[in-house]
Amino acid sequence: MQPGPAHGGPTQPAPDEPRPDEPRTVVPLTEPADGVGEVVATPSALARVVEAFRTGTGPVAADAERASGYRYGQATFLVQLRRRGAGTALIDPVALPDLSAIGEAVGDAEWVLHAASQDLPGLAEHGLRPARVFDTELAARLLGLERVGLAAVVAELLGLGLAKEHSAVDWSTRPLPSDWLRYAALDVEVLVELREELGRRLEAAGKAEWAAQEFEAVRTAPPPAPKPEPWRRVSGTHTLRDRRQLAVVRSLWKARDASARARDIAPGRVLPDRAITAAAVAMPRTAGQLVALPEFAGKGTRRRAAAWQRAIDEALALPADQLPSLRGPRTEGPPQPRTWADRDPVAARRLTAARELVAARSAELDVPVENLLQPEALRRLCWTPPEPATAETVAEFLRGRGARPWQVELLAAPLAKAFADLD
Repeated sequence: MQPGPAHGGPTQPAPDEPRPDEPRTVVPLTEPADGVGEVVATPSALARVVEAFRTGTGPVAADAERASGYRYGQATFLVQLRRRGAGTALIDPVALPDLSAIGEAVGDAEWVLHAASQDLPGLAEHGLRPARVFDTELAARLLGLERVGLAAVVAELLGLGLAKEHSAVDWSTRPLPSDWLRYAALDVEVLVELREELGRRLEAAGKAEWAAQEFEAVRTAPPPAPKPEPWRRVSGTHTLRDRRQLAVVRSLWKARDASARARDIAPGRVLPDRAITAAAVAMPRTAGQLVALPEFAGKGTRRRAAAWQRAIDEALALPADQLPSLRGPRTEGPPQPRTWADRDPVAARRLTAARELVAARSAELDVPVENLLQPEALRRLCWTPPEPATAETVAEFLRGRGARPWQVELLAAPLAKAFADLD
C-alpha cells in the first residue's frame, strides 16, 4: 500500500494553487456566514436544532470548548455544530446535558473535527457519538504539513485567517461574551470545506485509506486508563532524590486535588506545582516557615497555609516503610531506552536499527514518525520481539499493540529484516 506521489515524484500544484515556495495570501475570516445566533439553552430551542440538522445534508462540523486551566476536569461548556442547510448551532451542554437527539437526527453522517481525540470524550458524555469521523488534524499530519493547528491548516489550504485569541478563555463563564461566541462559530465555519480539500489531497497522495483507518482508531479508542501515582507528574518532582521529599509532594498533591475537586477549580490555580516542589525541598515545620517561602507568598496560598502545613506534617510523620519509592511504580512495559545499553545491549541495537528504519520511511512518505508507528509499540517490539522475528510474527505483534493495517503492511517485513541483519 504505497502512496502514489512516492514513486511518481511530487505532485504539481493545481493552476489556481500557490507553489510550495510562494506565500499564500490569507484573508481574515471575521464573521460567520449566518451571523452569531443565540446560544441554544432550552428544550424548545434544542428541538428546533434537532429538526434543522435532521433535514440538513452532508457532514456535521463539530467542535467543543472546555475550561481547562479554570475548572477541575475536562467538562464541555459549549458545543458547536454546523451542517449544510441547518446552519450553525452553539449549544450550552450545562443547560442541556442530553444531546443524543442530535446524533439520532443525523444518523450515520460523517462528523468533521480538528484533533478529534480531544473532543470526542466530552461529546460522548452528552450523548453525541459519531458513526464516522474525519479528523482534519490527523489528515494534515498524514500529508506532512509542518503546522497542524486549525488556524495554520486553514490558512495554508484555504487561504483564510482564523483568529485564536479566545482559545484559552474560561468557557464556563455565563453568559458567554458575544466575541467569544463569534470565535466559537468560526471554528466550525470552514471545517467541511477544509475536509473536502484535505480529502482531495489524501486521495492524490495515495493516503486516503491510511487516513480512514486512523480516523476509525480515534473514534473507537477506549478512555485512557488512569495513571498510577499521578502525583509524580508534579513539575520538578524528577529532581528530588529524597523519599521524604517525595512524601511531601504526594501529600500536598492529594490535599490540593481534594480542594480543587470540591471547589471545581483547576488544581494549578489552587496551588501551583512550583509551590509543591518548593515545600518538598524546604520541608517546613510550621505554617510560618511555609509562608516565608516565596512560592507561598500569595494571598490565597497564605490563607490556606494551615491546611497545606497539615499535609506536610502528615508526610513528615510517616514511618520509613510508608515513604514512596524513588523509582516510581513498576510498569509492565520496557524500561527507559537510556538504560537499554547496560541492561540489554542486543535490545538497544534493535531499537537503534528500528528507529533509523522508521525515520527513513517517515522521510520517504512525508508522515511524522509518531504517526507512522506508535513509539510505545516500537519500543515493546524491540525489547521483547517475538521468537522467531519473522514478517508474520512481527505483524501479529504490532497488531496486538494497536498498529493499524497500513502501518503493519509498511513496516512489519522491514523491521523483521532489520532484526535478522543484526544477528
